[in-house]
Amino acid sequence: MKVMQRFLLTFLILTPYIVNAQVKQAGIQTFLNNAGLKHASVGICVKDLSGNQLAGHNADKSYTPASILKVVTTATALEVLGPDYKYPTTLAIDRDNPQRLFIHGYGDPTLGTEHLDNTPNAFLSLWTDQIKQKFDSTKKIDITVIDDYFGYEGVSQRWIYQDMGSYYAAANYGISLYDNTYKLFFNTTRRDTCPEIIRTEPEVNITFRNTLTLNSTGQDNAYIHGQPLSTDRLITGNIPGGRSGFSIKGDIPNPGLLLGQTVAQQLKEKGFLTGKIGTAYDKYNEQMYRKVKEPYKESIFYTHYSFPLSDIIKETNVKSNNHYAEHLIRTIGRTKKADIYSSPLNAGIDKTEELWKFRGLDTKALVMFDGSGLAPSNAVSPAFMCDLLVYMQTKSKYSDSFLESLPRAGKDGTVRNRLKGTRLDGKIWMKSGSILGVQCFAGYYISGEKKYAFTVMVNKFTGSRSQITKAIDNLLLSLF
Repeated sequence: MKVMQRFLLTFLILTPYIVNAQVKQAGIQTFLNNAGLKHASVGICVKDLSGNQLAGHNADKSYTPASILKVVTTATALEVLGPDYKYPTTLAIDRDNPQRLFIHGYGDPTLGTEHLDNTPNAFLSLWTDQIKQKFDSTKKIDITVIDDYFGYEGVSQRWIYQDMGSYYAAANYGISLYDNTYKLFFNTTRRDTCPEIIRTEPEVNITFRNTLTLNSTGQDNAYIHGQPLSTDRLITGNIPGGRSGFSIKGDIPNPGLLLGQTVAQQLKEKGFLTGKIGTAYDKYNEQMYRKVKEPYKESIFYTHYSFPLSDIIKETNVKSNNHYAEHLIRTIGRTKKADIYSSPLNAGIDKTEELWKFRGLDTKALVMFDGSGLAPSNAVSPAFMCDLLVYMQTKSKYSDSFLESLPRAGKDGTVRNRLKGTRLDGKIWMKSGSILGVQCFAGYYISGEKKYAFTVMVNKFTGSRSQITKAIDNLLLSLF
């Protein structure tokens, strides 16, 4: 009798879980039957915060993650640097030349940013006031911007040609300015010629080869192509006709030099004389193969600090900011290899894999070539993503900062239109990821005591993206 009672008790306890799992799997099967997924690769994972998988489909296989890779980058940055970390940028006097100003950057992506409720040019007045106290205004001031902290590779070697030169694929150096982004303005009112280039904001020394045409759809189908540090840019595609001030965005080729020029202009307006303006680029390359490298002789008189890391990772995840993510992975790399002649990107990727392996995660499915997810060669499994998400809520000291960095479906950022008006509105914290043929989501469902981590990854879908995202909405409604 007691054996039968124990059996019945066990049966009654387990039955709701079994039924719930069956319902979830049924929802997954309905999703997989979507016509747009007939030729696609799909991976799904749902885990509770004890790490138990409640439902899934090919959860251990690797897929191209697009921007959900930022979840890995931002979590790693939190674990390595902490939420209060701030990037320094220093102003110094050359000890061998009292009229030479050094501006030394250590990878701050927020200098002059248009994000984070920042006033882009606010720092310039503050810097100018500090410089005025240290330099003789009757003599020329030479300015050298030391922008070599990340070296000069700038971008991942796995990024594609179509992306490089665009603002969302801006190169990353020790100095970043204005998000390393400029706006290029056109007059498109004439149809007997290519769109007329009016100006850039900020003013940047770039030579454009303009092959744009006009469309009547009102869509921006333009691309700016170019290599890091090159001032030659090719513009392809088409933009709307009939506009007197239409703009697209590209990446600033040499933000360190632009910063030096911008500071020099500010000083001139204050009555100072300026001389040579340059960066660390030439010295960096001259010393690359020397055994003994001569450092800059700096007497620091002012240190500018960035927004705290907690703000930076929130901007990275909510707005899917590639530029911030790429600075984060390189900053992680510099904690592993401080030598500016080593690759901070490679070191950051190595550090990321080592950290999560040390924390007990299986990293075999994680393949990284950048920190933002822009490289199509990146790969990760839904199971790894769920394990990382579980870790960040159950074992990380910074669980609150991490959760707050994720946008809420129906409310924020790139997922503000997902699940809006449904019972999951505001109860899903998730990062989205999309590049050509890829649509992914990773995050949490939280409602009272119910807390789950989930990842949905779709590669090579057919049909429209809106159809796939709507199908994923319905999948999440069936899962939670």
